[in-house]
Amino acid sequence: MKPCSNETMSYLCPMEPLPQKNVCHEPTYRELFYAHSRHVRNFLCYKGAAASEAEDLMQEAFLRLWRDCAKVPVEKVKSYLFAVSGNLFLDEKKHEQVVLKFQRQAPMEEASEENPHFDLETKELQDRLETAIAKLPENQRIVFLMNRMDKMKYAEIAERLDLSVKAVEKRMHLALVELRQILKGI
Repeated sequence: MKPCSNETMSYLCPMEPLPQKNVCHEPTYRELFYAHSRHVRNFLCYKGAAASEAEDLMQEAFLRLWRDCAKVPVEKVKSYLFAVSGNLFLDEKKHEQVVLKFQRQAPMEEASEENPHFDLETKELQDRLETAIAKLPENQRIVFLMNRMDKMKYAEIAERLDLSVKAVEKRMHLALVELRQILKGI
């Protein structure tokens, strides 16, 4: 039998180990993006990011994965993405606090001329709601957002979080009670 060469059919050659997937290989990277992008974006939403912000941070995490593709093995990609996206979210929140601090020092912008009272009330309500959701304990906030944002049923949430349906119901109940208490009087 002749030694194997590129021209020799592969079924005549002894089995060679399959090459391992490489994150720097574009089809592999694309496959990883399609497999994990939705989960990373949802994770960021559950942490408290707005939908557009979550999308931007998810894309930034994947850009960093591409930049560091030679350093990240395929089996560690998921944990890498969640760690990077979590850190990006925290950095973004710190930046927002700095911006907010300087906005408070700057003079208030004039409200819209159409109905400034309505605009002010709407903004206050939105701010109070966002603050109330952010104040929820993380386990309650995650269940609340999965149910209200992703329209997931309790059974789906329970399966995703590896909880019982009763535990999900309890967390949702506590979240709603807490929100009602915080938003009382509106």
